[in-house]
Amino acid sequence: MTASAPARLRIVSYNVHACVGRDGRFMPDRIADIVEPLEADFLALQEVEDRSVAGTTVSEFLGARLGMHAYRGVTLRRQDADYGNLVLSKHVARGSVLHDISVRGGEPRGCIEVDVDIDNLHVRLFATHLGLRVRERLQQVERLAPALRRDDADLRILAGDINEWRPAGRALRALHEIFEPAPRRRTFPSHLPTIALDRILVSPRHALAKIRTVNNAESRMASDHLPLVCDIML
Repeated sequence: MTASAPARLRIVSYNVHACVGRDGRFMPDRIADIVEPLEADFLALQEVEDRSVAGTTVSEFLGARLGMHAYRGVTLRRQDADYGNLVLSKHVARGSVLHDISVRGGEPRGCIEVDVDIDNLHVRLFATHLGLRVRERLQQVERLAPALRRDDADLRILAGDINEWRPAGRALRALHEIFEPAPRRRTFPSHLPTIALDRILVSPRHALAKIRTVNNAESRMASDHLPLVCDIML
């Protein structure tokens, strides 16, 4: 690593619930207000509905407001607004791939893979939102496994709404065969967080320094999930 390489990377995973808060208000600017002070290098956002806001789309609005590059992972194309995942990055990607992990009978799902060079480090981020059914989630992890296992990056990160509330759930066990377990933080429901639906996993595991949630009055209102924040030391 060169002398100019950052000492820390910060990853935020956040299910933004289409930017509609518990008060029923559509407020992308409220989401931006919550994440902007975190000064994240990467944001992995789920349930992004690209409705019109301030003369543009939600993805473009958030990217411009935060000064970050946007990599969209549309899973549902709608006449009024596309819907899916979004990665926002401070760093320009060398490449990005959208993995289709949809399972018959379930909602269309995807995973965004983004590769970034930070000085002489190759960082690979996977951002996803797994399904609601036990077998569906396991199939999705199995489908992603070959990409997740590729070890040609210095740092691999998986971030997203895993939709697994059981500590020993089958999808999590499968993920832990690839990434070592990381601390669990309760993120759902935001007003009284009792279960850890959202996860950030890192390889190599020793690079993970800290995981926490953003739990304040604003974040408890802005979505049904709390943001999950992970600091990685390089």
